[in-house]
Amino acid sequence: MVWKKHEYDKIQGTYVFDGQRAHSSYALNKLFFSFNEDSCRKEFDADPNAYCDKFGLNSAQKDMVLKQDFLGILRAGTNIYYMAKFCIPRGLSVQDAGAAFQGITGDEFRENLLKKREGLVDRLEKEGGYWNG
Repeated sequence: MVWKKHEYDKIQGTYVFDGQRAHSSYALNKLFFSFNEDSCRKEFDADPNAYCDKFGLNSAQKDMVLKQDFLGILRAGTNIYYMAKFCIPRGLSVQDAGAAFQGITGDEFRENLLKKREGLVDRLEKEGGYWNG
């Protein structure tokens, strides 16, 4: 399949969940979506290796899942909401995954989020109730 190039492909550190990434990461997303069911989470926890095989993950995808390489999983094209289904039952938050993306601790990530909220109300009022950024 031939995929069209997008301007966002040039933005360093940006992994847009688009058709190309969705196509290449279908097995990963299908595996993570399965975690909607408690029985699937339990089956994964009992034998993560076999569960990855059940969904047809290639060796690179399987390695990322088994090592909980959140940035690699995101780069591979996983939908962030599906990845949350993987993180949360393992005692990790999406914020913990965000920290791993940046190579910082979860506490540092949360502190950065709190800093970004400073002055948000003023920015919203300045932009007419909508702020992008």
